[in-house]
Amino acid sequence: MSNAIEARLTELGIALPDAPAPAANYVPYVIAGDMVYVSGQISNGPDGFIIGRLGENMDVEAGAAAAKACALSLIAQLKAACDGDLTRLVRVVKLGGFVNSTSDFTDQPKVINGASDFMVELLGDAGRHARAAVSAAALPFGVAVEIEGIFQIK
Repeated sequence: MSNAIEARLTELGIALPDAPAPAANYVPYVIAGDMVYVSGQISNGPDGFIIGRLGENMDVEAGAAAAKACALSLIAQLKAACDGDLTRLVRVVKLGGFVNSTSDFTDQPKVINGASDFMVELLGDAGRHARAAVSAAALPFGVAVEIEGIFQIK
């Protein structure tokens, strides 16, 4: 599956980023049995942090793109957790999405769809998952989105 995932990324014209280093006193992932718990990945692209606040200075489409960037970082962390062997991935179990948004913004699910849709596009049925999509009054560094993930591996 690793070669299939890498091939699919290439087909989509997407380069998997390096797994980001933690920014504080935590680890990027924890493996417990056949589960990998990946710490929240903030929206970060080739040009740096993707900052903004939904409902104020960022629209849903831009927020969904930020969520997709988080999904790429989640896959990069998963690859690191599996010693570079994505064939160990069984499925995405759950994503928890946090959206930097105003108190009257209610389209958090549409924003986090950027990550969910990407997981399914990349992994097919193995990318289907349970999910939360919630508002946050602020996120680290002013980023638009943060997403954590739980993955099953073999």
